[in-house]
Amino acid sequence: MTSAQPNAAATPVAAVYLSSRQPRGVKRTRGEEEEGEKRILYFHHPQAWLPVARHHAPDPLCCSPSAKSSTSPSTRYSLHFLVQSGLSYSVIVFAGLEHMHKYCFIVTLGYLIVCQVTRVYVFDYGMYSADFTGPMMVITQKITSLAFEIHDGMTKRDAQLTPGQKYLAIRRMPSLLEYLSYNCNFMGILAGPTCSYNDYMAFIEGTCYQPRHQENANGKENGKHKQSEPSPKDDVISKLCTCAISLAIYLSLCKLIPVERSIDDNFITNTPFYIQVAYLYLAMLALRPKYYFVWTLADAINNAAGFGFNGYNKDGSPRWDLISNLRILDIEFATSFKLFLDNWNIQTSLWLKRVCYERCPINPTAATFLLSAMWHGVYPGYYLTFLTGIGMTMAARSVRHNIRPHFLVSDSYKRIYDVITWAWTQVAISYTVVPFVLLAVGPSLKFYRSWYFCLHLLCLLVVLALPVKSRRRRMEGQQESPQQVDGSASNHCSQKDKTT
Repeated sequence: MTSAQPNAAATPVAAVYLSSRQPRGVKRTRGEEEEGEKRILYFHHPQAWLPVARHHAPDPLCCSPSAKSSTSPSTRYSLHFLVQSGLSYSVIVFAGLEHMHKYCFIVTLGYLIVCQVTRVYVFDYGMYSADFTGPMMVITQKITSLAFEIHDGMTKRDAQLTPGQKYLAIRRMPSLLEYLSYNCNFMGILAGPTCSYNDYMAFIEGTCYQPRHQENANGKENGKHKQSEPSPKDDVISKLCTCAISLAIYLSLCKLIPVERSIDDNFITNTPFYIQVAYLYLAMLALRPKYYFVWTLADAINNAAGFGFNGYNKDGSPRWDLISNLRILDIEFATSFKLFLDNWNIQTSLWLKRVCYERCPINPTAATFLLSAMWHGVYPGYYLTFLTGIGMTMAARSVRHNIRPHFLVSDSYKRIYDVITWAWTQVAISYTVVPFVLLAVGPSLKFYRSWYFCLHLLCLLVVLALPVKSRRRRMEGQQESPQQVDGSASNHCSQKDKTT
């Protein structure tokens, strides 16, 4: 779900931001308080309304006095990227191929979580700090994807892989130079987006315009047929214009409709509930353009370097959306929870699908949401959001499987269904991500209490009343049906032979 704290790919965000919190146990004079009130920063922290301190946080990796005096903060932060990449590469090279991907996943994600915990709760609490864990989130995606792709390519046969896994599979061990180039290239080191190793190497080697297959967010295949070197100029200009518009909208509306007003006691007491619903939708609508700005700018940077070509449209124009992270119109007009997630933070959704959802044998939906929460950070609001997202996803799936077929009998019924599900999706998304924005447990539960946990209860009732087969049962049913057809055909042939 990617994502209210501004960090990289999983949170739809800028890679660097300032956290503003009051240090615990620090007393301030009246003059300092008055001056501090003028410097309040609203970055959606649990204590973002408090004045900020004027000093830098010590870094957990290089915190000795000599290190602080001899190196800049950015240099010390960049050491984390190298340490994480170095540890993971050691696991990839020296661990056995059979379990290397699991060890690498644990080491890489564990190092990210340790850095997030120390940055938030130990070293940086209440102080200015650069969020160096933002780029580490992107690197974590790349390293873990690479480990799974090496495992698929060097330990499994093609018959054991899906078409997408077969295309992404890596058949030889990358060199250290190739590995570091993939993880730390200048185009995506700050805000991503994540890309596959094979796509990146095709770009480096100049073979990215050859016909090949690419899997989109819905798991479908998309072919490439022409061999040429199209110019990304038009797409880069278009994306930069989108960035400018998104930034202007966000700066114009972010302070006019803050999400925090939804938990204001006066607002809750004196505002009708339907107005609160409309306000929440508008507040989230005003919040999304900052993510549109960051992700679109990151995509434009890669396109300007020549990376991101994804074949041609039907009219012959080149497509530069290979590593695009969002589709704005599909997000704003999504008619289901799944459609919204499929078009929001696309590369992170693909990463979660490839390393968790497709491989987890038990309850892959819950496991995927839990992994997403752990990857985003250690704030409690992240876990509240993704736990709520599990229920929302299951309820939306139940409605789609049980109710939607009744509205497909005519175009007018389908339009009515689309309008209703669009409104439901926008309200459900806004309701779900409020803790993601507020981050702290107290404000998040206060918001849900003001809504009487109504959507939580509604989702529970829908899931209980409209059960849906699990993914494993659906796959088993799909596998049995071809076997039944083959069996009936073979029986028919044997009877024909006996007659002859």
